[in-house]
Amino acid sequence: MSALWTFPSILGSAFLVAWAAEAAQFLISQGLALAILAWLQTLPEFAVEAVIAWEAGRDAERAHLAIANLTGAIRLLLGLGWPMIYAVFATAGRHKAVGAQHAAPLLPAIQLEREHAVEIVGLVPPLLYFIVILVKQSLTWVDALVLCALYLAYLWVLLRNPAHQMEQLEYAPAVSRWAVRQRGWRRTAAIGGLFAAGGGLLYASAHPFLESMLALAGLLGVSQFVLVQWVAPFLSEFPEKVSAFYWARRVTHAPMALMNMVSSNINQWTVLAAMIPLVYGYSSLRHHGVWMDFHFDAAQRLEILLTLLQTALGMMLLANMEFDWLDATIIFVLWLAQFLHPDWREQVAVAYGLWMVILGIGFVVRGKPLLAPKYFWETLKARSAGTA
Repeated sequence: MSALWTFPSILGSAFLVAWAAEAAQFLISQGLALAILAWLQTLPEFAVEAVIAWEAGRDAERAHLAIANLTGAIRLLLGLGWPMIYAVFATAGRHKAVGAQHAAPLLPAIQLEREHAVEIVGLVPPLLYFIVILVKQSLTWVDALVLCALYLAYLWVLLRNPAHQMEQLEYAPAVSRWAVRQRGWRRTAAIGGLFAAGGGLLYASAHPFLESMLALAGLLGVSQFVLVQWVAPFLSEFPEKVSAFYWARRVTHAPMALMNMVSSNINQWTVLAAMIPLVYGYSSLRHHGVWMDFHFDAAQRLEILLTLLQTALGMMLLANMEFDWLDATIIFVLWLAQFLHPDWREQVAVAYGLWMVILGIGFVVRGKPLLAPKYFWETLKARSAGTA
């Protein structure tokens, strides 16, 4: 019965925060608006991870589920979410091209904007730091502080990006246009009200939505590990998928849709991961009287390595500021292989690594500088010169 009202509530909240984000990009940078959006959209995901980490602190045998949920959430968002955005974008583009004077390419690429280099490069620091975490096989409160600091640095860079020009307002949805066209304090109140309404509706419906859907999955006989690694993340990430697909079908907003997911990936690698040792440590302190660091074994280490390689590959695919049909296909096929055959994790990890090597060789052979790092440093220099 809960599913009957929570599903439309989740849909409604996704549209509200999407409209708010589109309006906010005319007051602040699009990247910062998407970071706020990612926070609201991942509220269910944080709730699920917090509950799992708390239970792991009480019962150490459940610790592997915390890593399963974290890695499953990241791999699902990238392995399924990114390709689905491309599929919606390409399909919508073909439909809009019907009857046009100049037909669109059969499989066009999503062309990213210069400002999106911040999100792509923003993936690098947490991935590099997670190599350290992977080697020492533990997550501590110190790691949590470092990961949160990396996220704050990412937000600081986003703050330095300019807002979009008002000339682009005509392409925004009617609700977003209405909010931006308010005068004075009413504009801020309208945009903030959309964020608050969407976030409030999401907060109220997230827990019963997850509980009802997980209960239905349990009735269908889904195993606990699959439930935690794939079903729970799919449900908790549902709001951001709705927003992203809503933008992707409008073609011109496909880059924003893709960056919505990249921003969520950064959120997951930093703040979501940082929450695990903090909740786990406090739970162990409450239940056992001692603060314990979160340690993981070889199996969980493989899960993290696989997820690291997948995200690194995704970052390399976006390094030249576009995402085409081949990129989407590779990401999806490799995710589908590990989903259908969980025992292929090592083979898929090798495949990720090999494709990264192939891409690296291609970058060297072409001899051209990668656009994402180039645009990122140009943006930083321009902002520094402007504030000097």
